[in-house]
Order: sequence, then C-alpha cells, then structure tokens
Amino acid sequence: MSGSSLPSALALSLLLVSGSLLPGPGAAQNEPRIVTSEEVIIRESPAPPVTLQCNLTSNSHTLTYSYWTKNGVELTATRKNASNMEYRINKPRAEDSGEYHCVYHFLSAPKANATIEVKAAPDITGHKRSENKNEGQDAMMYCKSVGYPYPEWIWRKKENGMPMEIVNTSGRFIIINRENYTELSITNLQITEDPGEYECNATNSIGSASVVTILRVRSHLAPLWPFLGILAEIIILVVIIVVYEKRKRPDEVPDDDEPAGPMKTNSTNNHKDKNLRQRNTN
Repeated sequence: MSGSSLPSALALSLLLVSGSLLPGPGAAQNEPRIVTSEEVIIRESPAPPVTLQCNLTSNSHTLTYSYWTKNGVELTATRKNASNMEYRINKPRAEDSGEYHCVYHFLSAPKANATIEVKAAPDITGHKRSENKNEGQDAMMYCKSVGYPYPEWIWRKKENGMPMEIVNTSGRFIIINRENYTELSITNLQITEDPGEYECNATNSIGSASVVTILRVRSHLAPLWPFLGILAEIIILVVIIVVYEKRKRPDEVPDDDEPAGPMKTNSTNNHKDKNLRQRNTN
C-alpha cells in the first residue's frame, strides 16, 4: 500500500466507526414525549385552585405506572397507570410551591419524567423572637421559610433605626444558609456591641420577607442579682430595727429600782397621817 493511500483508508475507517455510534433515525422517535402545563406563580394566599397536567403523547414502550413527586418525594395517592396525569392544589399557599415531577415507568425501559415549577415569594414561618444571653456566652438566631425558588438570605443589624448588613470583621459572626433555612451565630458576646435588633431577609425572584429577633446581653454578674437583692433587703430590715430601738423614749424602758421608791414614800406618808389623826382625837 502506498503512503498516499494509507491516510485515506484510515479516514474511511474512522468515518465508518463514528457512523455506527450515531443513533439511527428511529432512536429519537422511541423516546417518550411528555407535554406539560405551564409553571404556576402563587401571588396571594390562599390563591385560586390550580391543576398541574402531564400528557404522555408518544411512547413505544408499555407503561406500567405513573405518579407525582414534589421536591423529589412521591406524593401519596397519586400512583396509577395513566398517560394523562393531573394534580390539583385546592388552596395554593407558599408551602405548596416547589418542583413537581410527573414520572412514568415502563416495562423494560428507563423511566421518563417532566417538571412543572410552582413558584411563590418567601414566607418566614419560624424564627426566634428574642434571645437572652450573658456576656461572654454564644448566641444563635435562625429563620426558616417556605417558598420557591429557594431564597437568598441576608442578615442585618439595626443601627440607629437603619438595618445594616452584618460584616464579619471581628470573626465572631458565623452565618449558615441552607435552602429555606438560615442561622446566625455570635461567639463571645460583648455587652457594649452585640445587643439589639437583628433582621433576617429572604428574597427570591417572586418577592421577599423579613423578620426581627431581639438579642439581649446581660452582665456576667446577672446570676448574682437575685442573691444581692435578698441581701439588700436583709440589710435594710436590720437598719430599720436598729434605728427604731435607738429612738425609743427613756420612760418606755422599765427600771427595776424605780417602782420601789414611790411605793415606799406613799406608805410612810399614810402612816404619818394616821398618827396625826389619833393625836387630834385625844
């Protein structure tokens, strides 16, 4: 074989191999085709009822069963053997938002699915209204929400009435965000810097929501305050008693020798009067 014919033969071989790896004209036709209803946006709570729909329009395999999932979890009582599927939400709220999938299982073929998004603005359903800690301790505040898409979380602290985004310059602030949950931790609390109102804000493409947690930081002597209060009451009571005793009048204090003198004088005078009356009679 000549040198010029070798590259031509190699190119022909590669072309034949690559042609054998490409799907045939009927491969795309064998894939299931699913037509779905449009995405849903919940703008009020509760919103009017909505119905999600999926229709398996073309399929060359035997369908065994189908069902609905929300955020990857199968919805109860939705499993059936049907190519046309519907899921109705009677009173849509933010907690009903998420990714819904209609899933089809076939005999001797991979399953197929399609996605319908139900979107809603964040609604913060849980947070700490207040947090009370002592100086030097650690504090933890959190917020959790419903709504889809998952929000972006921002923590702010109110300074002079204006919310200011927290900047971790001291290294004492730790923020953890997970989908519909956020957490703010503050280590080694400072009584002069950390007390105040902390705001968590959740924002997605539909809207936003915010709530406030009040952080109170007490002095490290705070556990002694009840004892000091009782001690102060005892001291005040003792002082009152001492002052009262000192201000008593002297005649209110009984004297053992004092009553004997007047009684003896009266007895002597009575005896003298009796002797005088006897002399006058004689």
